[in-house]
Amino acid sequence: MHPERLEERLKELPAEPGCYLMRDGEDRMLYIGKSKLLRSRVRSYFRDSHDLSPRIALMVRQVVEIEFIVTDSEAEALALESNLIKAHQPHFNVLLKDDKKYPYLCITWSEPYPRIFITRQRRFRKPLDRFYGPYVDVGLLRRTLSLVKRVFPMRQRPQPLYRERTCLNFDIGRCPGVCQEKISPDDYQRLLRKVAMIFQGRNDELLELLTAQMVRYAERLDFEQAALVRDQLQGLENLTADQKMSLGDSSVSRDVIALASDERVAAVQLFQMRAGKLVGRLGYTADASIATPGEILQRVVQEHYGQVEPVEIPPEVLVQHALPQQQLVAEWLGERRGRKVSLQHPKRQQKADLVELVERNAGFELSRAQRSAEQHQLATEDLAQLLELPVPPRRIEGYDISHIQGSDAVASQVVFIDALPARQHYRKYKIQSSSIGAGHSDDFMAMAEIMRRRFRRWAQAKAEGANLAELRRSSQSALHTGGLGDWPDLVMIDGGKGQLSAVMEALRELDLHGELVVCSLAKQREEVFLPGASQPLESEPDQLGVMLLRRLRDEAHRFAVSFHRQQRGERMKRSRLSEIPGLGPRRVKDLLGHFRSIEAIQLASVEQIVAAPGVGPALARQIRSYFHPDDDEGSQVDELDQVQAS
Repeated sequence: MHPERLEERLKELPAEPGCYLMRDGEDRMLYIGKSKLLRSRVRSYFRDSHDLSPRIALMVRQVVEIEFIVTDSEAEALALESNLIKAHQPHFNVLLKDDKKYPYLCITWSEPYPRIFITRQRRFRKPLDRFYGPYVDVGLLRRTLSLVKRVFPMRQRPQPLYRERTCLNFDIGRCPGVCQEKISPDDYQRLLRKVAMIFQGRNDELLELLTAQMVRYAERLDFEQAALVRDQLQGLENLTADQKMSLGDSSVSRDVIALASDERVAAVQLFQMRAGKLVGRLGYTADASIATPGEILQRVVQEHYGQVEPVEIPPEVLVQHALPQQQLVAEWLGERRGRKVSLQHPKRQQKADLVELVERNAGFELSRAQRSAEQHQLATEDLAQLLELPVPPRRIEGYDISHIQGSDAVASQVVFIDALPARQHYRKYKIQSSSIGAGHSDDFMAMAEIMRRRFRRWAQAKAEGANLAELRRSSQSALHTGGLGDWPDLVMIDGGKGQLSAVMEALRELDLHGELVVCSLAKQREEVFLPGASQPLESEPDQLGVMLLRRLRDEAHRFAVSFHRQQRGERMKRSRLSEIPGLGPRRVKDLLGHFRSIEAIQLASVEQIVAAPGVGPALARQIRSYFHPDDDEGSQVDELDQVQAS
């Protein structure tokens, strides 16, 4: 940041509580922090760099813009910081890793009839959707959900089996007939709120609720409904008997959080104990090289309790290490819960024994992570030996093209760091070449285009006289310290000698052919090719280095195909509706935005179509006629007349 601009920005900072956001020259978020006094905290980064850690010093050198948000209190700043970090995922913050090892349970509360399913993709499509977890034991989670779906009548299928009638699940009492709306959305959501209590660890509350409900039915002589609730109680008791183990004091509900770490990875475990019994076990991983154990535990507390409902926060939370801002975090938890929360760092007696128990379990998870990391290290070392690289590659990029005879041509860029997918660095490309289109495909040209677009910025820097070797060292240093690493140690192309030659020709145009290490992996025999070589390298398909390239290739293929299908699906929706006279691109977009799918438009009545923005009665009749040409014209006119009369 320019010194004069920096000084002006620092003067603008108020001496009030709030959050500060630091960005680099490409508007990427570097760091988000909070402070009781914004002015003094942010100024401390720029006073004396000798007092900063190497990682923070590297971050400060990249800062170009500083933003701030003022809050009424430090507790508000703490909550805001947690939300901002989750939204922006800054490179220099302590982040809980999303390595998809631990699954979540999702309930889509935003839908009239919510779905409930297990997923490893924690993405909030709508603000009301809720994720429970992450759960360490995926087998137990699957068994629990399967039993819950047998105990409570719930939606069993993502899509209806029949359009006009219910399926067998309704007849045997497994489903309340969601597809034909035989249960109202309010009643179904009330049912699902009971199910959610199981995954919130509130089993005892649910047992009391169902028992009281059974008694009320019996008093009203509604014995059939009372028997259904009795069966639910029996199923719930069987479920809780399987998943609970007693842990001492039965009068207190508490969460216990502990970690085990080496110099690189921290494995964190959170045990949920209700009335002295273990009802849930959640797991997280974090980068141990950039934060203290207390900082990691505080991040877990902020992220976990920032997303749960207030009723799920227990009156007592035990942590293995003292948190940097323990009193502030305790006050924030109390505000969220609506009652006091005791946040303790016990050192003696029964509570310390509970923390030690959780720490031992975290140690087992760490050992498993270390074994996995060792396999990944062996794979990168084997790949370095195969390609004759001086050091094992840390950042590897894979590219693939997807299309159907040239139509909807797209490309994918996937990134593995330390042999693991780094999804925050994935990129999608739409092929822009006018020579590639429906009926004319050219994978060589498409791959060359992607290489030009991907490395254009580096070529420009070299043309302007920049020292690429220094830029690469800076990029790799940033990668090692958790910062921005954009230069790949290896580029892998999905294809054979033809694709590889096209890529190298594009890199020659950029004058980067001597800077990048590039290889290709041919599908037929899993052969590895290097530029200029007429024969593949001597390798085996099952050796660790080649298997790493295969994983990268398969991920690039999956990512490209999913993007292609998305693009093709959107085009087909637009093109089908565009055949209807009077429907231009704007109205097509409005219709799809209103009904969400072509199937919904097809099932809609004239009156429902008129409710869409920009659609009059005459156009609504045309749309209806397009999908239902055999409909009786008279009935449509009558329906239209009713709409006009209203």
